[in-house]
Amino acid sequence: MLANPALTRRRRERWFYVGMAVAVVITVFAGFAPTYYLRPRFTSTPLMPLLHVHGLVFTSWIVLFLIQTTLIAAHRTDIHRRLGIAGGVIATLMVLIGATTAIIRASQGATPPGGPPPLVFLVVPLGDMLVFPILVGAGFYYRRRPDIHKRLMMLATVSILAAAIARLPFSIMQAGPPAFFGLTDLFIVACVLYDLITLKRIHRATALAGLLIVVSQPLRLVVGGTHAWLTFATWLTHWVT
Repeated sequence: MLANPALTRRRRERWFYVGMAVAVVITVFAGFAPTYYLRPRFTSTPLMPLLHVHGLVFTSWIVLFLIQTTLIAAHRTDIHRRLGIAGGVIATLMVLIGATTAIIRASQGATPPGGPPPLVFLVVPLGDMLVFPILVGAGFYYRRRPDIHKRLMMLATVSILAAAIARLPFSIMQAGPPAFFGLTDLFIVACVLYDLITLKRIHRATALAGLLIVVSQPLRLVVGGTHAWLTFATWLTHWVT
């Protein structure tokens, strides 16, 4: 008996999105294990309260993302929709807390290994806090279009992975933003390949969302080196010092 093509497609789709969600969870845990999740094993230095709140809120999004993809795979769209409200609240908190944390950390001189000076680097996390809500907002707008919604929410989550990837214990990370942006983009490549294999084309949502993320990456570094940005960043950090 021949397999039902529609059933096979749906099964493949479930495996892909759940698999991507699991990959995201593993990446985030691996990146932040030494500094957050398993911090007591690596250092006795306590985290500032804001970083605990930051970690809790961002982790909540990652866990919710895994739950939501699993619910869809289990055909529990009713629960998935109800949890969408929580997702909107968490996403809003992420932007507020993420931007605040980035500004405070820049004022403290924080920058990743191989990264640019703190005020220049500030454009990277603030860029995440711009791209992420754009994609999440579009995802909520198209919540009644599953083919668009799931791609936008997936890529919104991918757009904030650079922070975790930058902390992975790979020597290539010494190269700074080009390295962790490049590895982040492998998740976008996976989405593109999935579309090509299943649809024989790149879905418009994948193309536009992926392009927004990829184009924003070098653009941030260009903007970060301008006098206008440094003046603005100095003004921002002045309010938290």
